Amino acid sequence: MNKQEVLELRKQFTPANCAITRICGCYVDHEKNKQAQSKEAFLSLPEEEAFKYYDIFKKTLSGGIGRNMLNMEFPYEQERAGGTQEFLMKLRDSKLEDDMLLEEFYDRVIEGYSYEGNYYIVLIHALYDVPGKTSDHQMMEDASDYVYEYLLCSICPVTLSKAGLSYHIEDRRIRDRVRDWVVEMPDKGFLFPAFNDRNTDIHEVLYYTKKTSDLQPELIDLLLGAKMPMSADVQKETFQTLVEDTLGEKSDYEILRNIHDTLNEMIEEHKEEPEPLALDKTDVKKIFESSGVPEENLEEFDRTYEKTAGERASLLAENIAEVRKFNIETPDVVIKVNPDRADLVETKVIDGRQCLVIAVDDRIEVNGISVRTIKQTSLTDEIDLD
Repeated sequence: MNKQEVLELRKQFTPANCAITRICGCYVDHEKNKQAQSKEAFLSLPEEEAFKYYDIFKKTLSGGIGRNMLNMEFPYEQERAGGTQEFLMKLRDSKLEDDMLLEEFYDRVIEGYSYEGNYYIVLIHALYDVPGKTSDHQMMEDASDYVYEYLLCSICPVTLSKAGLSYHIEDRRIRDRVRDWVVEMPDKGFLFPAFNDRNTDIHEVLYYTKKTSDLQPELIDLLLGAKMPMSADVQKETFQTLVEDTLGEKSDYEILRNIHDTLNEMIEEHKEEPEPLALDKTDVKKIFESSGVPEENLEEFDRTYEKTAGERASLLAENIAEVRKFNIETPDVVIKVNPDRADLVETKVIDGRQCLVIAVDDRIEVNGISVRTIKQTSLTDEIDLD
């Protein structure tokens, strides 16, 4: 799925567009015991309660594709009798009215989900009457091609509200606040089947994780049985290792800055595209070549890439690039640079020592206090920051 398809589904979680037929829930305590279960028509919920659920469902379809939302394929064996995909198909087709299937679903979540506290499993069944599109990609609200039937699951931590004082209206006093258990935004979730090309794709599932570093492979394996892609954090670590192994002793600040600039330029050029920018082995090699990596270092690039990432692995540009920061660190100094102005910093050898030189054409502040700029002094136009 791409961001446009996700956005289209998110728009359904409003009172005007809602097509949720049924909502089921299971409250699990910290000892993995089912404490309460519910099953009801979604439209029977009070309006204020429904709005809070809309927020949960929208959050389950949020974040970046390839970061918080991961497209996963079912291996062939999971699509056969007894597989996880077949089980999810039965659950969807039951429209959440089969109690035995629901119990088995909750059991699979409880067995696979790793969380020390209490949590709430929310599962909905919905029918989206997918509108057609005109030749210029405009929605035809009164024309439908078919109905997309799906399940959306959200696993939400339940935490005790903070202690404090509150105002009690009945006796007009400030007293100790009553603490209660609050359902938080989802930590994990999934959409099945996937909504690829604005159509039902029973061969894929969209998985959501709040923390990109915590995919919980056991939950994915037991509940979905889908092929787990490389997480955003692992992709970043893999790329950093690839750069270090390729450059070796010839690692150079200018080369690293060029790689940073090239990646960010590619992301900027691609930002209007619905699909995230994926880089394969050939793409990464071209980035290295254009960034000044010596030819002799690239001779072993293919072998290094296969060893580090895998021959057919692809890396998402937004997962491996730093688009929001550009930091330079030494044991004693940390320099934070606007990612778009990394060109202001360069390396030079001054008096036999390697130094970082920062171009300064505007004001300078030290601990919030303005100091004279270089133009106002009789110093040279370079400052040794070593």
